[in-house]
Order: sequence, then C-alpha cells, then structure tokens
Amino acid sequence: MTVGERIRAAREHKGMTQEDVAKKIGVATQTIHKYETGIVTNIPLERIEAIAAYLEVTPSYLMGWNTIADSTSSTRTTAAPLKPKKIPILGEIACGKPIFATENRENYLEIRSDLRADFCLVAKGDSMIGARILDGDIVFIRKQEAVNNGEIAAVIIEDEATLKRVYYYPEQGKLILQAENPKYEPFVYLGEELNQIKILGKAVAFQSNIR
Repeated sequence: MTVGERIRAAREHKGMTQEDVAKKIGVATQTIHKYETGIVTNIPLERIEAIAAYLEVTPSYLMGWNTIADSTSSTRTTAAPLKPKKIPILGEIACGKPIFATENRENYLEIRSDLRADFCLVAKGDSMIGARILDGDIVFIRKQEAVNNGEIAAVIIEDEATLKRVYYYPEQGKLILQAENPKYEPFVYLGEELNQIKILGKAVAFQSNIR
C-alpha cells in the first residue's frame, strides 16, 4: 500500500471524511484528496504526524515502516512533533547471493528521529521474503558489530554485502547466515573463515517499496 492508501484506509476505518481530516490538520479538503490518490506523494513529515495523531495510528504505519526486532522504539503517538533526521542510503544489499558492497552517500532519506537507524539499504532479491522483506524494500540498519542469534543483520563477506538472519556459536567457531526463503541454503562459516565476516549492523525496520 502507498502512503495515500494507508491514510484513506485509516480514515475510512475511523468513519471520517476527507473534510474531517482536512479541518483537523488545517489544510484544504483537496489536499487530503491529493494525498490519498497519490497526486501528491512528498507529504511533509509533520503533516504525516498530524494525520496519524488524528486517525489514532502511528506515523510509521502511514509511512509503511515496519519494525523488525526493536521493542525500544516508541510506537505511541505523541502530541509533540519529533524532529526528522536524514540517514544515508548505502546502495543495495543482496537478499540472495551476496553482491558487491557499494556506497552512495549522496542519497539521503528523511526519517523520524525515534527510528533508531544510522543508514539504510535497498534490498535486492527474494531470500528474505519470509521476513516480509521484498525486492526493492528499504531496510533500516542500526550500526553494531554483533547481534543476537536469530536477528537480521547487514553482513559484509569480504567485499560483498548480504542481509540474513545471524546465528553465531563461538564454542564451535561457527557462524550461520540463514535466508528467509527455503529455496536458499544457509551460508556456514567455520574457524578462520570467520575473519572474512563483518557485521555492519542490525536491521531494525523496513519500508515497503512504493511503486
């Protein structure tokens, strides 16, 4: 669903009209119509927050940000607007076989300050579909050098990047990178092979690709 479709769905669920929402947030009814129909897609973040508060949903829901594994982020609507922040988009990351790790620090994405992410990557491939991460989705990453077993992480293998669930067994000197698609075999690394692996960070949320 697009942002506009989510706004419309939330509005209809509450039994509100476009005019109701427009009056509440101080815009013209035609503006809400343009949001819902996709005529206007670059909706200011503070307006997203105002619409979310009125419709009693989270801004993350309207934006299509889906939390992966971080229960510390606030999911409650706040009366005080949160300042946006910009994080870099660092190219693509493979959901399948590893791909060459490229960085493009000229591109940035504006997000809410309560989303604890340091950068984001564009998913490529279908190996993480079991986690609802699809080709073209934006995955938000928080920088950290280790994750708990079963968490999804962005991982560098030599000079190649991939997104997988991580399982590390130090007593066995073994690391397993597991896909979320049964057609992909897990990557298993033993002993000195672990020196080739670097965890970039933990995947904390993803945003569905909006076409």
